[in-house]
Amino acid sequence: MHIPDYQQALQLWQSLPGMGLSGADEKENIRDFLQKNPNTCFVALKDGNIIGTILGGSDGRRGYIYHLAVQQSEQNKGMGKKLVGLCLNEFRKSGIQKCHIFVISDNTEGIAFWEEVGWQLRDDILVMSIEIKD
Repeated sequence: MHIPDYQQALQLWQSLPGMGLSGADEKENIRDFLQKNPNTCFVALKDGNIIGTILGGSDGRRGYIYHLAVQQSEQNKGMGKKLVGLCLNEFRKSGIQKCHIFVISDNTEGIAFWEEVGWQLRDDILVMSIEIKD
């Protein structure tokens, strides 16, 4: 994925139920993310249009996946699995041995997808956050 893909990607993200978006998804923030993670962010194209995205990032120890999205008309055709595989393969090449995702708790379709492709829901950790903007 490259920053010129942003507008189409954003439209895809906004079209999908269960996709959590915030100020962190504004263009300049995505530009920074892509610059820091050039090998782990992908788009899927059909007829020149974006039908899928995945953003992968790393802290050097663990991988993190954000915004796996597949256009509704293209779901259940293997595209999500393919995007995840591309991202995980790049993590593997860079020595990352474990990857995490954040799924909105009421996104039952998302949870079902991740479980179907082998991910395990953890109940031993909680996510805590704080806003640190000016």
